[in-house]
Amino acid sequence: MGSQPQAGYNFIKMNILLLGSGGREHAMAWKMAQSPRLTRLFVAPGNAGTAQLGTNVAIQSDDFEALGRFALEEKIDMVVVGPEDPLVKGVSDFFRAEPSLKNIPIIGPSAKGARLEGSKEFAKEFMQRHGIPTARYFTVVKENLAEGQAYLETMKAPYVLKADGLAAGKGVLIIHSLEEAKSELKAMIDGKFGTASAKVVIEECLVGIELSVFVLTDGRHYKLLPEAKDYKRIGEGDTGLNTGGMGCVSPVPFASTEFLAKVEERIVKPTIAGFQQDGLDYNGFVFIGLMNQGGDPYVIEYNVRMGDPETEVVLPRLKTDLVEVLDAIAKKQLHTVNLEIDPNACVTVMLVSGGYPEAYEKGKIISGLENVQGSLLFHAGTSLQGENVVTNGGRVLAISSLGPDFPSALKKSYANAQQIHFDKMNYRSDIGFDL
Repeated sequence: MGSQPQAGYNFIKMNILLLGSGGREHAMAWKMAQSPRLTRLFVAPGNAGTAQLGTNVAIQSDDFEALGRFALEEKIDMVVVGPEDPLVKGVSDFFRAEPSLKNIPIIGPSAKGARLEGSKEFAKEFMQRHGIPTARYFTVVKENLAEGQAYLETMKAPYVLKADGLAAGKGVLIIHSLEEAKSELKAMIDGKFGTASAKVVIEECLVGIELSVFVLTDGRHYKLLPEAKDYKRIGEGDTGLNTGGMGCVSPVPFASTEFLAKVEERIVKPTIAGFQQDGLDYNGFVFIGLMNQGGDPYVIEYNVRMGDPETEVVLPRLKTDLVEVLDAIAKKQLHTVNLEIDPNACVTVMLVSGGYPEAYEKGKIISGLENVQGSLLFHAGTSLQGENVVTNGGRVLAISSLGPDFPSALKKSYANAQQIHFDKMNYRSDIGFDL
C-alpha cells in the first residue's frame, strides 16, 4: 500500500519520530505508515491506535532532553511535531542548538514562529504588519485595564475576549452583555486562565461561517491542503460548551473556487511572504481559522500545526505520500512535489467521554472496535490496559468515512458509531447539519 515516489525524487528510507498522542497523531501515523519510504515509526507518547502502526515511546512531547537522547539512540532521520505545546516551548530550537542533533530535520516552526499560535497579540501584529484581513482589536494588560473597559464601550455586542497565551482551547469568551464583558475581562486579567490571560486581546466579532484552511510550507514555497469545517460545540445544532471538536467535514460546500482564490491571494501569500520578511524560521503546517463574512475571508486565528479533528478528514483525502511531502519540506523543495487530492467527501464523528468538556472519567473499557467496517478509526484519547483498549481523554475516538457526498459518508460513520461501546459514551448525531 502507499503511493509511488515521484519521478526523479531522491529515494531514501527513514526512521521517523512523531510527537503527540491524539487523533491528529494517529491520522498522521496512519498516513506515514503507507509510505514505502518509511523504515521505522516511533510515536512519543502515542496512544492505543498509534501502537498498531509503530512503536509508542514513553516520553512526553515536551521532554526535549529525553527526545534528543532517543533520537540519537534510534538513528532518527526526521522529527514530526503534532501538537502546539512543544513548538511554542521551542523543540525546534532545542534540536538546532545541539551539535549532535542539528542535522535531524524538525517539521514544525521555531519558538518565534510558533508565537503565531502562542500569542494572540503577536498574531494580530503580524497580520496588521502584512495587510492580512482580520477583525480590529485592542490589547489589555493589568496596567491599562481601564482603557480596555472603555474600549468595550466603543464596540457592538457580542464582545470577543481572547487570552493571549495557550489555554488548551478554552481561552476565548464570546459575551453578549457589556457589563458581563467588563467583569470577565477583569477576571481574565486577574488569572481566570492562569498566566495565559495575563494579557487579553479584545476583538471585534466577525459574523459569518467559519472554516479552516491548511497550508504546507518549507518557509519559501507553499502547497494548499483540502479545507475543512469543524463542529466545536458539545450539543446538537451547535449549542452548549465549546470542545476541542465534535466532528468535521471536508471539502466545505460554501468554499467556492472564487472564495478560495481570495484566501490564497489575500491571506496565504502574504502570510508566507511575512515569514520571510520578519525572519521567522518556519516550516511545517499553517492552520488558518477563517470567517467567510459576506464572501470575503478574514483570519480569526493562526495555529502552527494541523487541527484535530480536521487532520482526520484532510489526510484521508491526500493521495500523495506524506513522508515524501515532509521530506521535501525539510529539504526546502516543496515546490517539486505535486499534491494529489481525492475528490470524495470525508467526514469524521467524534466519540467523547460522558461529561466532556467538563469533568469526565477515564479508564472505561472500549468494546466493538473490531466491528467497524468501511470507516477509518482514529484513536484520540485511548490507552492500553493489559489486553483492553480504554478511554484516556475527553475525546476518545474519531470515526472518519469517505463517500461521494456528505450524506453517504456520514451514514457510514454513524452506522459504525453504533458498533462501539464504552460507559457514558456521547457523540453528536448532526455533524454537517448546516450544509
